[in-house]
Amino acid sequence: MPNREWNADIYHRVSIPQVSWGKKVLARVSLRGDETVVDAGCGTGRLTRDLLAVLPRGRVVGIDLSWNMVQSAREHLRRDFGERVELVCCDLLHLPFENAFDGIFSTAVFHWVRDHQQLFANLFRALRPGGWLCAQCGGGPNLTRLLQRVDSLMARPAYALYFRDFRFPWEYSDPETTARRLGSAGFSAIETSLEEAPTRLDAAEDYRKFVENVILHRHLDRLSTTALRHEFMDELVRQAEADSPPFFLDYWRLNLQARKPALDD
Repeated sequence: MPNREWNADIYHRVSIPQVSWGKKVLARVSLRGDETVVDAGCGTGRLTRDLLAVLPRGRVVGIDLSWNMVQSAREHLRRDFGERVELVCCDLLHLPFENAFDGIFSTAVFHWVRDHQQLFANLFRALRPGGWLCAQCGGGPNLTRLLQRVDSLMARPAYALYFRDFRFPWEYSDPETTARRLGSAGFSAIETSLEEAPTRLDAAEDYRKFVENVILHRHLDRLSTTALRHEFMDELVRQAEADSPPFFLDYWRLNLQARKPALDD
C-alpha cells in the first residue's frame, strides 16, 4: 500500500503554486455565505481558511487522507474558526456522507485518486439535491517533461529493482473523459476544460524541495536509502538546471464544475 502521509510542514511552506491556482478556482464559486461546504483534500488548510472567510455564517468540513495534513490544518484553523470548521482524516473513495453538503470544493487533489468514476459517485452521494462541485486537478499532459525523465531514471539498473511493481500514482484525465464520468455519476450542468499553468522555481534548492515533497514523494519512498534518494533527485535537478528556462515545470490543470440535480429538476 502506498504511503499516505506527507511532510505537512514543508508542504505548507512550498505549495505556493497550488495555493495560487486554488484562489482562482475559489473566485469562481458563488456563495450566499451560510452553506455547508466540503474542502476535499484540504491539505494544511491554507485554502480552507479562504473558503471559511467567504462563508461567514457557514461551515466547512475539511477532508484529507493524510493525518499529518489534518493535524496541521487543525492547528492553523481551529483558533480562528472554532466550530465552523471540522477536519476529518478520510479517503475520498470511502466517504461516509450522504446528502450532507451544499457544495464541494477541491484543488490539486483529484489526480491523486486513480478511480475517478468511484470518486465522482461518492461526491454525488455526499451532496444535497441542487448542490455544486467546483474543482481543479492535474490533467492532460501534466508534467510530461519531468515524468519522462523520471521514467528514464526508474529504468536504470541502480533503481529498476525498487520500481519493479510500481504503479503510476496519478490519474491525469482529459476534459471529455471527465465530463462523461461526471455524467455517469449523475451530475448535470457539467463544464470541464484544460489550461496550462507553467511554473518556474527560483533556484536548485527550491526545485529540489518542491519536487521531492509535492510531486515525487511516493517515488522516493520506494528507494531504500537516503543516498539513493539524493542521487535520484541530484540527476533531476541537474537536468532541470540545464533547461531554458531552468527549473521549469510544465503544469496543466483540469477544471471541472457540475451540479447534483435539484428535486424539482
